[in-house]
Amino acid sequence: MAERKNITIMGAGLVGSLLSLYLAKRGHKVDIYERRPDMRKTLLDGGRSINLALSDRGFRTLRGIGIEEAVRKVAIPMHGRMMHDEQGNLTFQPYGKEGQSIFSVSRAGLNAALMDLSEPNPDITYHFNRQLLDLDLHRSKATLRNHETGELEELQTEMLFGADGAFSMVRNAMQKTERYNYSQSYLEYGYKELSIPATADGGWALEKNALHIWPRGNYMMIALPNIDGSFTCTLFFPYEGALSFESIKTDDDLLNFFLHTFPDAVPLMPDLAEDYFSNPIGTLVTVKCFPWSFEDKALLIGDACHAVVPFYGQGMNAGFEDITVLDQMLENFDGDWESLFKKFECKRKPDADAIADLAVMNFIEMRDKVADPRFLLRKKIEGKINQQYPDKWIPLYSMVTFTDLPYSYALETGREQDKIMKKVMKHIKTVEDYDKPEVQKLLEKQLVKKEKLKGYQAQKV
Repeated sequence: MAERKNITIMGAGLVGSLLSLYLAKRGHKVDIYERRPDMRKTLLDGGRSINLALSDRGFRTLRGIGIEEAVRKVAIPMHGRMMHDEQGNLTFQPYGKEGQSIFSVSRAGLNAALMDLSEPNPDITYHFNRQLLDLDLHRSKATLRNHETGELEELQTEMLFGADGAFSMVRNAMQKTERYNYSQSYLEYGYKELSIPATADGGWALEKNALHIWPRGNYMMIALPNIDGSFTCTLFFPYEGALSFESIKTDDDLLNFFLHTFPDAVPLMPDLAEDYFSNPIGTLVTVKCFPWSFEDKALLIGDACHAVVPFYGQGMNAGFEDITVLDQMLENFDGDWESLFKKFECKRKPDADAIADLAVMNFIEMRDKVADPRFLLRKKIEGKINQQYPDKWIPLYSMVTFTDLPYSYALETGREQDKIMKKVMKHIKTVEDYDKPEVQKLLEKQLVKKEKLKGYQAQKV
């Protein structure tokens, strides 16, 4: 084992709390500083909780610390998308093959569970109500405000991990170093959290094992199931325009809009006006930066270095995968932390950029393509190709969600497959057309050129 370090983690969110367990398992002493109060004891401001979709990458990291099965017990499997059209008609789209699902889990519930697991460990200590105000990377000195006493505290760090989210103060300090690359981009859409309560008998008012989507071209609403029978809904809506957050000013504006646009949801949302006007508008930001480390003193991880919009359900999964990759590197660690940090950031950066781009692409798909019959037909054809050529063709969504293939590989392969599908779909009007000789011949010719997946998988094994 490498020399025992005193490690400071800024941020007690999902990634920071899980990272503490992995580092303590490696024999290090960990102190976690969090600007908010202990969420298990204090009810934090609501209205910002897009439910999380746990998939294979996230479960893999939970498995590494022995808590996968415990989390599965409080998560709800979602086998596919349930589409709601303007008339309330439903269409179900499976996510993958039989048995493949993503899992709806409460952000707060999972975070609290990770804290409960971490806290009894004598090598892990939480410090709540500590806000990082300033960080001198060269001197490894942090200035924090103690919100319980109002006083400033100086903290000398031996090694620092920035797990403090999209608006990271640790990253802010790195941005002041020489030749630091940083970009942030916002969608012109925001989001509001709404809710569908449980039925009178405590059940679910909609299909429990699905992610519900009301796609409406320029905007959409989604709903994810909770263990208590309720659904957490999220309205993704433009900030400005004829139909936007700006245009809805009164209860009547809101009700008229919902009755026209999401009519089947209205009877299920008794607190619609209260939720809408009391909950804040959340922003949708993508953050890209490099490097993620400073010498052997500090490393960014999770949203602090690669925040993404939520439309692939991969933000948390990507942050958890950071931990898996880092832990794998620590397996054969030679004691050179600066070299380790550099290898880590170079390995993860292409994948972080790829999932950021994929998430924006999937917003367009969820918002206005999933209701298109031609798009649905293409999905069915892709499924048939995967069935016929399982070692040569995995649909893009399945690569991202149900494998641990690198995100960058999935993006590149997805683009190649998109070119092939455009050629194939010229011959397709119905599912039965898949068996046409010209379609089969075209596929055989195209897939001979596409042996990367098989080679990559063999290389991984």
